[in-house]
Amino acid sequence: MSLENIAEPTPPQIPKSTLSYLNPNHPVWAMAFRPLYLLTALYAVISILLWGFGYTGTRAMPAFLWHAHEMVWGYGGAVVVAFLLTAGATWTGQPPVRGKFLMAIVGCYIAARITAFLPWGWLTGLFGTAFYWLASYGMGEAVWVSRNQRNYIAVVALFLLGCSHLAFHIALGSHPAALTNGLLSGLILVAGFIGLVGGRIIPFFTSTRLNTPRINSPQWAMVGSLAAPMAAAALMMTQTAVALAFYFLLFTGIMGCVQSKRWFHKEILGEPMLWTLHLGYVFTSIGLVVLALGFISPKLTSLGTHLIAVGGIGLLTLSMMTRTALGHTGRTIYPAPKYLPYAFWLMIAATVMRVVAAFVLLLAPSWYQHALACSALLFAASLAIYFVRYYPWLTQPRIDGKAG
Repeated sequence: MSLENIAEPTPPQIPKSTLSYLNPNHPVWAMAFRPLYLLTALYAVISILLWGFGYTGTRAMPAFLWHAHEMVWGYGGAVVVAFLLTAGATWTGQPPVRGKFLMAIVGCYIAARITAFLPWGWLTGLFGTAFYWLASYGMGEAVWVSRNQRNYIAVVALFLLGCSHLAFHIALGSHPAALTNGLLSGLILVAGFIGLVGGRIIPFFTSTRLNTPRINSPQWAMVGSLAAPMAAAALMMTQTAVALAFYFLLFTGIMGCVQSKRWFHKEILGEPMLWTLHLGYVFTSIGLVVLALGFISPKLTSLGTHLIAVGGIGLLTLSMMTRTALGHTGRTIYPAPKYLPYAFWLMIAATVMRVVAAFVLLLAPSWYQHALACSALLFAASLAIYFVRYYPWLTQPRIDGKAG
């Protein structure tokens, strides 16, 4: 079974579920992508609008700390968890994380998001770290039972993502540099997952759709796309030889740009379900290069951060949530669902506006809040389209009658 899980033609009627959402047998608890794709999309809409229009955080996480924390671990990292727990079942041939255990993982996620609005940061640290570590255990169990050695690194990186979350909360109230490095470590780890997963699926999906030869990547590049960000994140979250992270980030970003050039085929430009994956990967790779240059010129740090966070994570997660949710609910992958191409373009517009905001902050600070609000509106509109379009599909059984 491929990750796309391309299905037969859609039956005339979709089966309905009459079970309560609190019942572990409800379809929403069949696989991790179902509840987490919906929750992360909805929460991103709410949180980005709050930030864009003046919310200043809590006593524990004031100002940009709250915003960055929620976008890295509340959105980007949580989508990674949803994808890995879903893909892990395909990669290992083991039963997916589901039912009561999945409810416990999602319960930690919801508790972390609620407590992020309270003045006691340690509660968010507790629930948020538990979310990532439980997810790591869930994927790790399947990987270990199947002896799926190629995915050991993904399990370790997922555990490390939880460690970065914990490290940030331990550093709350300490030196600003420690907090900034803690936030960046989480962002870099999410970018690393994009590198690993993108290297596996982008050339595969491209060759499958276009019927062209698959462009394979050397094993060192596949491993390095996640291992190098893991090393950079470990240095930054522990405040150990932080300057060395520059080389790991620069290496990863340049390698990603080279990979993007190797995978490109002009025919992807006519297929939104492909070019969004490629473009999200490019944004991430360029963002890592710019973030590395931020060690030399700190003014570039914000630009690099948001190229990764909005252009990379925002666009690529939206594209992957669109694609995998279609396959795993029994629907065909192509063409893109109605209205989703608009969501893709809105996310690209949000990226452009956020890049503009980074320059506005330097050149015309009085206009910064307007540019920020515009980017937030575009980002929120993009994910709102996804939530509304996919809610009925992700809360009902597969249309082909299969499990999942």
